[in-house]
Amino acid sequence: MTGKIEARLKELGIELPAPSAPAGTYVPYVVTGNLVFISGQGPVGPKGLEYQGKLGKDHDIEAGRAAARLTILNVLAQIKAACGGDLDRVKRCVKLLGFVNSTPDFDQQPAVINGASDLLVEIFGDAGRHARSAVAAPALPFQMTVEIEAIFEIV
Repeated sequence: MTGKIEARLKELGIELPAPSAPAGTYVPYVVTGNLVFISGQGPVGPKGLEYQGKLGKDHDIEAGRAAARLTILNVLAQIKAACGGDLDRVKRCVKLLGFVNSTPDFDQQPAVINGASDLLVEIFGDAGRHARSAVAAPALPFQMTVEIEAIFEIV
């Protein structure tokens, strides 16, 4: 039987990617008690890293939102793995921390990270509403435009 969240993903036409392996000496997630901490994820799609460069120079806000949306799919792939494949175990998204690779004069980081936040609410409803920080970064690994880490509560 398909779970409620898997059915919602199908309804939205979303297929989650396979969870990616860490790019260094760390784990992709840590489960402690009823919390799951997801390591920073980037905008990796079927063709690899799909968004590189700076907001305010190489990309506009809409491209940044698309990068954040793709990034949150990678976060969801990790939470699915942490939940043994059952996304219905997610009680809520607690917090996102979004980094935006941007020029010094770009100040729309929250608008960019809304691409991730909006999708979480579309998928999980009120359980997708979360605390959040959206900050500028002068550079991110592999020149990716966005990196997001997350905390989820699970049952």
